[in-house]
Amino acid sequence: MSQQPGTGFWSVLMSVVAGVFGVQSHKNYERDFTKGTFVSFLIIGIILVAMMVVSLMMFVKWLTGY
Repeated sequence: MSQQPGTGFWSVLMSVVAGVFGVQSHKNYERDFTKGTFVSFLIIGIILVAMMVVSLMMFVKWLTGY
């Protein structure tokens, strides 16, 4: 099972991270919409948001001493 260029795990991860920070280039944006699948971006996006929420909760817990 071979993947198209730009649809691997690392490529999708970097695209999602760039999209979160708003620094995605137009070339990569077009590549994502032509070669990527919605499900892969959705799954990685949900995982990243969950990790961010958990890390913020841990930081607040550490900061307040609870």
